[in-house]
Amino acid sequence: MALKHDGNPLGVLVADSNHMQVQLLTAALRRRPEFRVNACALELQAILGALVEHSADVVLMNAEQDVSVVRALHLAKPEVAQILLLQTADRDTTINAFRLGARGIFCFADSAFRLLCKCIQCVHHGEIWVNNRQLDYVMQAIAQVPSLRVVNSDGLALLTPREEQVVALAADGLSNRAIAHELGLTENTIKKYLFRIFDKLGVSSRVELVLYAVTRGSSMPAEWIPA
Repeated sequence: MALKHDGNPLGVLVADSNHMQVQLLTAALRRRPEFRVNACALELQAILGALVEHSADVVLMNAEQDVSVVRALHLAKPEVAQILLLQTADRDTTINAFRLGARGIFCFADSAFRLLCKCIQCVHHGEIWVNNRQLDYVMQAIAQVPSLRVVNSDGLALLTPREEQVVALAADGLSNRAIAHELGLTENTIKKYLFRIFDKLGVSSRVELVLYAVTRGSSMPAEWIPA
């Protein structure tokens, strides 16, 4: 039985915009004595109000249609663990979920209900809940190269996503060979990228490029870019 340290059942809040799904899920979870379950609408203010009223420890959110509430809740209540309930979790959805602040992803299409109960318990104890495929997505994202976004006076991007990666690595002091190794490209390809970048930005040397990037660039999170 999953109990809090004070011996009380674990507080679970279900937030969903689908009334029928809320009823079915809360009814199923309430059959488990280790949980104290309540539900609310999938709206930030409704969730915050329910957390105050019911002191939930874990929030289950069916937020596929509006993931912005996930980030908003994480910023408002970072101590509350969030689990996203999804139909499927592809690469982009998985990575975005954890960037927004989720601590677990649960797909009913892939897992039995009994595993949801284990998921809730694990996340409450500070663990991350993902399957092997989703973990691979996250590990790939961690290993990827961030970008350095450079814009003109109108705020429009001057470089392609790959060129932004090259600029970010050059600004970190990597040689052409090292940049090629990081991106899985040839050194000659990196030279061609740099020539195009010089032309677009109106610079003529690596030093000017780095200074330009430092003064006019903004760091971007790592993302997958096809080779």
